[in-house]
Amino acid sequence: MSARSALPVIAVAAVSALLAGCTSTKSSGSGGGDISLVNSGKLTTCTHLPYPPFQSKQGKKIVGFDVDIVDLVASALDVKQEIVDTPFEGIQSGEDLNTNQCDVAAAGMTITDVREKNLDFSAPYFEATQALLTTKGKPYKTLADLKGKKLAVQQGTTGESYAQKHAKGAKLVQFEDLALLLTAVKTGQTDAGINDNGVLYDYVKDNADTTVTAEFDTGEQYGIAVRTGNDALRKKIDAVLKDARADGSYDRIYKKWFGTAPKK
Repeated sequence: MSARSALPVIAVAAVSALLAGCTSTKSSGSGGGDISLVNSGKLTTCTHLPYPPFQSKQGKKIVGFDVDIVDLVASALDVKQEIVDTPFEGIQSGEDLNTNQCDVAAAGMTITDVREKNLDFSAPYFEATQALLTTKGKPYKTLADLKGKKLAVQQGTTGESYAQKHAKGAKLVQFEDLALLLTAVKTGQTDAGINDNGVLYDYVKDNADTTVTAEFDTGEQYGIAVRTGNDALRKKIDAVLKDARADGSYDRIYKKWFGTAPKK
């Protein structure tokens, strides 16, 4: 779900044996070639719920910006997307991809140098930065304002990393997922929370007692991840993203989930 951050590498054994079980599909259009998929007829996506508006449950269905973007890739491969909800650590460490739990990871995940050692990213598909969430009326507009106060962070995210470096004197309170972080801020368990701007602005739309008081220029970009060395699928994703930006599909999906066209 956040620009979610880089943690230590987790070693994965017997990857080559697992890869032998993949099925293959012939991709069409630009960026083609033989593409191996974990399950025949499906593009299996690992994500970590909830992380609206990128991915969240709507009834029994998983929906969101990332879901619609990956659906474009699945359509280009003439398969259906199947989504697996899994802890974020296994996604960003590359473990889930390298052990064939999924073909791609789309989890509002920031491209970082550490992660690129463990998995391969598509071209960037979303611009993000960190932001500060509080309840209305609280005077916290900078990280310096939180000295001696409780700041909620999501485990394994770039928001947590940023807070560790810049929120000097604040007491960081770690939460496993975004929903727990948001609840902690809303109920006063913590004085503020830091996470990606996209998810925080989405939250305040339906929670009028909360507000985003600051953004921090972290210059982050999300990427769709594949197993290291899976160049055929990575190139196909890049081709689909390029086509989507050219034919207006990307702008349509963006406006659907964010209410406005992306900045050019």
